[in-house]
This record gives sequence, C-alpha cells and structure tokens, in this order.
Amino acid sequence: MKENNKQFDDQVEGRNAVIELLESGRDINKIFISEGEKHGSINKIIEIAKKRKVVITKVSKAKLNQMSQTNNSQGVIAIVPPFDYCEVEDILEEARKKNEKPFILILDGIEDPHNLGSIIRTAETAGVHGVIIPKRRAVGVNSTVNKVSAGAVEHIKIARVNNINDTIKMLKENDVWIYGTDMQTDTLYYNEDYTGAVAIVIGSEGFGISKLVKENCDFLIKIPMKGKITSLNASVSAGIIMYEVVKQRL
Repeated sequence: MKENNKQFDDQVEGRNAVIELLESGRDINKIFISEGEKHGSINKIIEIAKKRKVVITKVSKAKLNQMSQTNNSQGVIAIVPPFDYCEVEDILEEARKKNEKPFILILDGIEDPHNLGSIIRTAETAGVHGVIIPKRRAVGVNSTVNKVSAGAVEHIKIARVNNINDTIKMLKENDVWIYGTDMQTDTLYYNEDYTGAVAIVIGSEGFGISKLVKENCDFLIKIPMKGKITSLNASVSAGIIMYEVVKQRL
C-alpha cells in the first residue's frame, strides 16, 4: 500500500477512535503518529500499541495531514484491514445470546458518512443489536464514519447486504416486525408497540425510504413536525425513534 495522499481507504483517525480500536482487539496494520506528539491520550495510544505489538511510525505533521481523510486526525492515524462486516444472521444471533428481542436498524440509502457515523454511535448506546446497510448507493464504514461514531463501529454488528427488500423478507421469516419511517402516514411513532422483535427503517437524507421498501414494511410511522421545516436530519430521526424503543423496553 503506497503512503501517498488519500491512498488509505481503510483507516481510523482521531485519538478516541484509535483508542477504541486498540481496545477492541481488531487487527491493526500500523499506527502513524505526528512527530512531537507526546502529551495526553497519545501516550495511552503508544502504551496500548506497544502491548499489542502494533507497529508505530512517526511522521511529520504535514505528512499526517496529507494522509488524513477527515482533515482532523488529532495527530494519529491507524491503518486497518477492510472493515469486517457481519451477516444478518449474526445480528439475530447477537439478540439470542443476550436473551433479548431483536432490535435492528435498517438504513436505506444513507449517503452522508457523518450521518452514518452519528446513527451508529446512537445505535450502540441504545442497545441496537445490529445495523444493516446496502452495498449500493449508500456510504459504507470508512474513516469518517469511524471517527464520527467515536469508535462505536468496533462495538456493534454492521451487515452490508445486496438487497434491502430481500433482507426485510428474511427478517419477517424470523418473526421481526418492520417499521418504516414515512412523513405521509398518519401513525405517530410513539403510538406503536416496539416491545417485540423490531427493525426500524430509516431512509436517505433527501428521498426517505424507497417505494418498494415502503411497501414491504409492516407499519409506517412518522415523527410529528410543528415548525416550518418539514423533515429532520436522518441521524436525529433515527435517534428519536431508537430511544422510544429503549423507553418501551425498560
């Protein structure tokens, strides 16, 4: 792999994200640290990396800035193998292991890595068993997603599937109820029962969930809007509904 500008497709940036990565036990090819960075959490990164026998390379600040994909590396970049996506079956198994009803998030066409990272961070804190994203016309887990998620991608199962509708069919066969978000429905999200096995579908930033996905949902729900703006950011919508599920399951 060449160490040229923007060549690292699989990298983790930022101190907290790299610490989470190190503590997760995931494979790390190498860690680059800016020369002269010896204070605060950088020392913790160096300490854990040495214990794990991860190679540390010191480079100039200019070189690190050139490598950065987020433009905010905080003096450290870890190079990792491609993100290890799981299978949908692994998400269902995670729920079984915890003796809990499946709580799944399906993201239909999220293209903004900041939104994806924010959603994954909230999903992990809300106890979601897994996040499902499509392979096409959507962002995957990259360095920006990892950084915005504050390392949550290392602690939650994420499946990347060829076809969202086939996945919905498979989940239904496993007795999971599918709830899609749609501003055209009359059903408010807090009037539904999420205490059983559920998957929440969140649509893309500009277009919502696709027509066929909407047709395949068991229920359509919406968040009431009182102002002049008629839609919420995808990560905000996801957070509101996820924590309604949390509230009902307490």
